Amino acid sequence: MALNVPGLVATVLFYVLVLAIGIWASVKSRRDETRTQASHADMALLGDRKISLVVGVFTTTATWVGGTFIIGTAETVYDPKLGLIWAVMPLAATVAFTIGGLFFAEPMRDRKYVTMMDPFQQKYGNVLCGVLSVAPLMSEIVWVTSTLISLGVTMSVILDLSYAVCIWISAAVAVVYTLLGGLYSVAYTDVIQLTLIFITSWLCVPFILLSPASVDITSTSFNHTFQAPWVGSLSGGRVWVWLDIFLLLSIGDLGFQDFHQRTLSASSPATAKLRCYAAAVLIPTFGVPAVLIGAVAASTDWNATSYGLPPPFERHESGMILPLALTHLTPPYISIIGIGAVAAAVMSSTDSALLSSASIFSSNIYKKILRTQASENELRWVIWVSVVAFGLAGASLSFLHAGVMAFWVLGGEIAYILMFPQLVCVLFFSVSNAYGAAAGLAVGLVVRLLCGEPLLGVAPVLRLPGGGLEDGVYVQLAPVRTVCMLLVFVTILAGSALASLLFNRGLIPERWDVFKVKGQLPGQDAEQTSDMDDFRTRRLQVDDFRTRRLQDETTSGGRLQVDDFRTRRLQVDDFRTRRLQDETTSGGRLQVDDFRMRRLQVDDFRTRRLQDKTTSGGRLEDETSSGGRLQDETTSGGRLQDETTSGGRLQDETTSGGRLQVDDLRTRRWTNFGSSQ
Repeated sequence: MALNVPGLVATVLFYVLVLAIGIWASVKSRRDETRTQASHADMALLGDRKISLVVGVFTTTATWVGGTFIIGTAETVYDPKLGLIWAVMPLAATVAFTIGGLFFAEPMRDRKYVTMMDPFQQKYGNVLCGVLSVAPLMSEIVWVTSTLISLGVTMSVILDLSYAVCIWISAAVAVVYTLLGGLYSVAYTDVIQLTLIFITSWLCVPFILLSPASVDITSTSFNHTFQAPWVGSLSGGRVWVWLDIFLLLSIGDLGFQDFHQRTLSASSPATAKLRCYAAAVLIPTFGVPAVLIGAVAASTDWNATSYGLPPPFERHESGMILPLALTHLTPPYISIIGIGAVAAAVMSSTDSALLSSASIFSSNIYKKILRTQASENELRWVIWVSVVAFGLAGASLSFLHAGVMAFWVLGGEIAYILMFPQLVCVLFFSVSNAYGAAAGLAVGLVVRLLCGEPLLGVAPVLRLPGGGLEDGVYVQLAPVRTVCMLLVFVTILAGSALASLLFNRGLIPERWDVFKVKGQLPGQDAEQTSDMDDFRTRRLQVDDFRTRRLQDETTSGGRLQVDDFRTRRLQVDDFRTRRLQDETTSGGRLQVDDFRMRRLQVDDFRTRRLQDKTTSGGRLEDETSSGGRLQDETTSGGRLQDETTSGGRLQDETTSGGRLQVDDLRTRRWTNFGSSQ
């Protein structure tokens, strides 16, 4: 087959158009950045949260309608072992965006996160967040790989170009315009790309349906003609597998940064939800042409075409069924139009995955862990280098040539098993902590590897009930991915509760509490716990300072020295120290269980002080300095006041609102929150 020059020219023109739009968007991005004084990171990663609703709907839809979506759907419908009933990607995307709009878009956007990893960073700390960030980075890189493979296969078949050349050119174009304008370039090119996908894919459908080598698809939908019916079947033993794949491709999508980047860039939580609902309606319409192409391919006598026999399935070329159908079942100019649809779809997903991976690395790893003092200009370079690096990684993996669906499933499993339960727990379960999250990550990874994956050539070690041998290979018929996801979910919650119990009860030494969960209230993050520990240390320093300031003085009139005042003062400080250190959490309230016992000790201290009297005139004087008064009071509100000078007041309060105040007008003011029993 000779080089398809017209097709090559059309492809070059398409790439030039995309680059031109990307350059225009980058100019607009820089102009808006200067006008609004926004940081480059906010502008590049989120468009300064000013992407309009219409453009937002386009870019959200285009992100999911990628090359893998189109080619994978056609491949599944054509495959005699699968069929239409297994082509769940369009319907799964609708479910994903509906659930995302109902439960995830508003809380994420309302808290003004930059990436989906921000809640992990705030609650679990930087170290664990850095470890967890590896999972979404891997899923994004794998997504880049799967989309590039789909384009490389299509262009190499239709244009007769080298597979490697197609991959590198496409990756270079996507990297360049993503570098130029960030989310602005990605969003505005998505508008053109989605329009081209819709027009070109539907233009190809009539010519495919009217191909003389094919029969009516309605007659082959349930009848064995050239191969098994393209509708497919769902036997009783494979129902769980179907459900497993459906959940993987639906709620598993909520574990991708791409999804949350689209909602976080919205101007408001309400706009974020509208984007999700609109995408849920639009995405299935882009899957219909791919379904029809797969059905026609399954209804074609390939011996009557230039392709010949054996058919693509027997040659193990099912993954290339869309470009093969366009090449052999339509006129040449229509196949060129089909390239435009696939190329636009690939670009719309590849740029999104590149930007998402760069967002997580620059915001959650580099800025929060590696270089906390990084300047705006430095972050600009980090984002650029990240886009290039992840683009190179995704393009390099495409030469493994394991197939579009293999990489699609791998990326989806990372998001579904490792990230989705983590995200649900960190957002909606206050009991979750870093220990449970770490345990969930380890358990999910190990168990999934032990269960094996035929698409990746990994043999199962852990065989769940219901499996069996197919063509000499053991196949799991249980919902392996969902079982692993639920196991991660349970491990996170159980591990978090157990760790909190062990540390708060003192069953494990506090020095081993590397994530600082002891005394952490439900819903309280790691930074707040660290601040609490720092407050307590400094509180003790303030008490020690005040004790040293109280000096025994004798008066010129022969007053009695209070020799043991400092000793007794230390007893009061010890009482307060033990009150601060004896906290238990029950329903998020502060309880001081033995307050009454310790209050008796303070009363005893006051009684002994009454026994110190002066010898002149029998008067009781206990003054440490002129104007200095020591008061130990317990008021009806539970207030303990300790004043050493006329200007300084120490208050230890447990109020009905749950506020513990330490207010020293001469030193510092510290606040801590608890609640009385």
